[in-house]
Amino acid sequence: MSRARPGGAKQRLMSELQALQKEKWIHFEDDQENLMKWRFALMVINSDSAFNGGYFKAEMTFSDDYPYQPPRFRFLIPIYHPNVYPDGQLCISILHKPGEDVMSGEDASERWSPLQGVESVLRSVLLLLDDPEINSPANVDAGVLYRDDRAAYNQRARDTVERSQKAIPDGFVMPRNFEPTPPPKFDDDDDFWAESDEDFDFGGSDTGDEEDLGDFEEERAREDEEEQDGSDEDDQDKKH
Repeated sequence: MSRARPGGAKQRLMSELQALQKEKWIHFEDDQENLMKWRFALMVINSDSAFNGGYFKAEMTFSDDYPYQPPRFRFLIPIYHPNVYPDGQLCISILHKPGEDVMSGEDASERWSPLQGVESVLRSVLLLLDDPEINSPANVDAGVLYRDDRAAYNQRARDTVERSQKAIPDGFVMPRNFEPTPPPKFDDDDDFWAESDEDFDFGGSDTGDEEDLGDFEEERAREDEEEQDGSDEDDQDKKH
């Protein structure tokens, strides 16, 4: 019995799509008119990877039971890799139906669950490209080459990368790292910090202040003198 509610899959997928469109390692060339089928390119941005620089077009399809059932994933370009089938599908645990599988030995925690999402699948795919699982290969020849002749395997990977880059759209620039572009650097203005013999003028006038202070002191002295004269006259009147 399906636990998915009507429209629930599309609502969830719209939210996931909007989040992924902000990521640097995935590129959506066109608007995803069909939310149940996505087409995009996965980009390998890892200098330590044999597939570094790859622009791998891929497709994911979803059922109405998503996220209770896993999506399907396949590459749209042939990739020589131990865990990639000739039709582009992958042998990867996270895309297997929920629950423990006694036959394969996969634990339930390795397989799909509704707590997973598209991003976790795609990140697992990128990790698998860098670190193949050769104990249960989908491509036996690639698994043997990876194990016995790593240099030859890496050359096959580079050839795949070169083919994939032919699909990069005109005007699109492949990111080289995950770091944000630093802001432009401005040179320090040495003249600003240089010592100057001139004092800063903050809108006041030192000369004017001194003059005002002198006038104030003269006025105060006259008032004191007048008070003293008045006091002397009072004393004389008392004597008479």
